[in-house]
Amino acid sequence: MPKIIVDVMPKPEILDPQGKAIGAALARLGIEGFREVRQGKRFELKVHGEITDEVLATVRHAAETLLSNPVIEDVVSVKQKDCGNGGGCCGSEASADALAGAAPNGQKDLLA
Repeated sequence: MPKIIVDVMPKPEILDPQGKAIGAALARLGIEGFREVRQGKRFELKVHGEITDEVLATVRHAAETLLSNPVIEDVVSVKQKDCGNGGGCCGSEASADALAGAAPNGQKDLLA
């Protein structure tokens, strides 16, 4: 069953108290070397059948209006991940830097 991954992050100008708390906890645990931590959200939407243009439009609309708060959050990526018949998904996640065109491991960024 194909899957669509939506990643949402706080806008850069918005304070991220959860990210700050995680950063402080990392330092307390002796895990150092990080300048900043920001916490976001990830949504995985499994699709019945093929991913069509209509499905993509629906996911983009959901991402912009329901899955994110457009006042304080950005939808940073929408990726298609094809899954095999065994129920498990193949490939690994693409980086958020690949926001245009094809992403690694067969994923396609659908934001562009």
